[in-house]
Amino acid sequence: MNPQFTIRPARPGDEAAVVALLYALAEYEKLTDRFHITEAIVRRDYLCERPLLECDLAFEGDRPVGVATWYWIYGSFTARRGIHLEDLFVLPVTRGKGYGKALLAHLAKRAVKAGGVFMNWDVLPWNTTAIEFYEQLGATVEKEWLMCRLAGEKLEDVADMARTA
Repeated sequence: MNPQFTIRPARPGDEAAVVALLYALAEYEKLTDRFHITEAIVRRDYLCERPLLECDLAFEGDRPVGVATWYWIYGSFTARRGIHLEDLFVLPVTRGKGYGKALLAHLAKRAVKAGGVFMNWDVLPWNTTAIEFYEQLGATVEKEWLMCRLAGEKLEDVADMARTA
């Protein structure tokens, strides 16, 4: 691993780097039509006193090369906490250097140190490179569980049910 490689939490002044790295991820995942993050949103949601999610940045020297966004979750059956990894991305030009593995190890260490017993994340089914990478680390790709999402107008429709009940 490059001795110039470091990982640290995002901090004020990193807004442009966070946006750029997450936009590069959106491009990679072909999801730029869903990308609405701005530097102001990073300040409001990531770097505020009580952040909605955590953000760690990976650097090669002082150049940002990777990002992980995550938040704490709680397993009601296990009665223990864990981390949900929302985004993990390393710039393609710096892949193969162990930076993605280092970001995951960084988060695993943080989870274990805080008494966490698991880390969860989602992966797109077409991203076989990522799936193979995760499986090599020992992650289980859950095939029995499907993620559900209620969004937009359908979310509002369900919310209206509560208003009329």
